[in-house]
Amino acid sequence: MTLMEMAQRGEEIPLFFLIAQNERMNVQLLMERVAKGQIVIPYNRHHEPAHPQGFGHGLSTKVSASIGLASDEDSLEEELIKVDEAIRAGTNAIMDLSTAGDMDKARREIIKRVPLPLGTLPVYQAFAEAVQAKGSALALVPEDFFRVMERQAADGVDFMALHSALHSGLLKTAKNDQRVLNLVSRGGSLLMGWMLYHDQENFLYTMFDRILEIAKKYEVTLSLADAMRPGAGADSLCRSQAEELVILGELVKRSREAGVQIMIKGPGHTPPNQIAATVKLEKQVCQGAPYFVFGPVSTDIAPGYDEITAAIGGAMAGAAGADILCYVTPAEHIGYPDAQDVYRGVVASRIAAHVADLAKGYPGAEDWDLKMSQARRDQNVEAQKTLALDQERLTDFHSSEKPFCHKCEKDCAMAVAGEFFQELPWEC
Repeated sequence: MTLMEMAQRGEEIPLFFLIAQNERMNVQLLMERVAKGQIVIPYNRHHEPAHPQGFGHGLSTKVSASIGLASDEDSLEEELIKVDEAIRAGTNAIMDLSTAGDMDKARREIIKRVPLPLGTLPVYQAFAEAVQAKGSALALVPEDFFRVMERQAADGVDFMALHSALHSGLLKTAKNDQRVLNLVSRGGSLLMGWMLYHDQENFLYTMFDRILEIAKKYEVTLSLADAMRPGAGADSLCRSQAEELVILGELVKRSREAGVQIMIKGPGHTPPNQIAATVKLEKQVCQGAPYFVFGPVSTDIAPGYDEITAAIGGAMAGAAGADILCYVTPAEHIGYPDAQDVYRGVVASRIAAHVADLAKGYPGAEDWDLKMSQARRDQNVEAQKTLALDQERLTDFHSSEKPFCHKCEKDCAMAVAGEFFQELPWEC
């Protein structure tokens, strides 16, 4: 029986109590939303992450970080360092997006290291293995993919990204859209090439029932990604993106009927004036399924600073109802992220997630800010270090050659004004 089915039957298992306690939510409300699919708890029974996470309506806004081998020469040790940096920075989930090397070994080592939900994009490995074994990604047959999917599920992968809504009609729509950047989804482009070469429909779409069988067997949460996500702000909310969302909504219904947890991933580059509309559209069309947003990158002009452009977009998306922010690093669009980029990307996304929680009125978010303000008023350096989102950065700064409040010293505005306000007969 899956977690969704347990929630529907009212079975109050310890996992539900743990998530509810961590999220300051009544367990009955949590179970009600898990039963409806408004909240998902990625929790493969072969992994059982030590620090399980809930994603969805009424929960805190979460952050996910991505790592993985990109070439046969990449070092697994370096990727494991990135995993450690992402966890140290406070990520809530990790995605292994390996496309080369010993992907099975990498995934198994990462799973052992990660106490959080772990996600993959299994079509990456399936196509890579087709190249290794058959000489071409085009030689892949659907059964190759399903072997990879089940292997990953058996290893303990908690959630899987799949481009199951991509279909041949959507390719024609996208071509007519005349987008600035045609298809920026790597998984989507691999599937499109296979579809066009074989003149066949996307097997992730036509064989979705097989996907549901494996997901249900291992308690894998599906994360259906939009292959038509915009790679440029000018392409946001084009017709093909909207059409794909309709198909995603249909697949959400089928997943829930099968008792399989599901969330939706998108949208990519989205101008600020379209972010809220995009989130609300997903929530409406996909019946309240948790929304896992990539960024979204809010402007295209800042390569090298896209952890900032994505944090701006992520805060706006989270405030509008998005549930998980996929981090974006400073290396986005210009190179491959190193460990420092991973850390910075997670921290930037966590700031965005907290801003979103403030906007949504998540319990405790406003109190966190208030305590920091009080610590600043009292010039309590140790309290500030404890309360800071990135405690290490503040500690390093205060340990440097720049002593606390050195710039203002005796002219500190709070200190000078405090002498007057302390004499007032009323309290704030």
